[in-house]
Amino acid sequence: MNLHELVESYVDFRRGLGEKCITGNAVLRSFCHSIGSQISVRQITVKKVTAFVAGKGPVTRAWHVRYAALKGFFQFAVGHGHLHRIPLPMTLPKRPPTVVPYVYSRAELWRLLNAISSFNCPRLLERATLRAMLLVAYGAGLRRQELLNLKMADVDVTGRLLTIRDTKFFKSRLVPIGRDLAGVLGRYLRQRKATHRPTDASDPFFITREAESVSRWTLDQAYSRLRRFAGVQRADGGRFQPRLHDLRHTFAVHRLTSWYEEGADVQRLLYHLSVYLGHTNLAHTQVYLTMTPELLTRAGRRFERYAHGEVSDD
Repeated sequence: MNLHELVESYVDFRRGLGEKCITGNAVLRSFCHSIGSQISVRQITVKKVTAFVAGKGPVTRAWHVRYAALKGFFQFAVGHGHLHRIPLPMTLPKRPPTVVPYVYSRAELWRLLNAISSFNCPRLLERATLRAMLLVAYGAGLRRQELLNLKMADVDVTGRLLTIRDTKFFKSRLVPIGRDLAGVLGRYLRQRKATHRPTDASDPFFITREAESVSRWTLDQAYSRLRRFAGVQRADGGRFQPRLHDLRHTFAVHRLTSWYEEGADVQRLLYHLSVYLGHTNLAHTQVYLTMTPELLTRAGRRFERYAHGEVSDD
């Protein structure tokens, strides 16, 4: 069997298990292009695989992404009798440090929002659209793609409810929002209807000046420029500057901090936060418990009071 045929079979297999297999598919297509899609699977050598995985330039996280995708593919090939052994390099370079999420202070959030009025917004994106998108990203803790995928039918301003469809893990969920955020969306919706053509329920909720859906690139570029304009940057020596996705992390940490301040049963509420965020594993939400010194301090004080019998979390 040639490489192209086996890649097709493998991708179909993974998707049959309910996976999107987007990254793996992209890596394997690139691998086919690199060494030739018509090559027999048995002719693939460790040398060829190593050259593809290494790429050009220094080792980045992409090295490990390519390695993981090919490892799954070759395990499938061995399991189905197309190969006798896996042609992967035996020595793996040290994995580069992961992106450390940035938790914005409330002062930094205000600086970002206040800067929009005097910010030279990209031609495609209106200031009102950018402001509304940032407020929803933070106020509802949405992933960037969830924000971009919102349709007119997904936003119920009156009922204060967002419908998030076909998310990262093929799940849909309902996201209740507060009165203030519903007011923001209501004002944006009125402005949108006043300046653009009538819309259908299937049309994107957030649109460009040309009434097209906002692309990931347009939003990322606008946010990166706004962040620099507002002077919001890391002071902790981290490698990566604050990202749009960090608004989601900030939402979770601020919510947890508020619960500790209120004396709420955080361990019980953590499950509800996990569902709200669309996590498939509670451990993904529990990570937020250790993300800021402020949160650790409040949790420590809570434990001290509990240990002395002043509060009970039972």
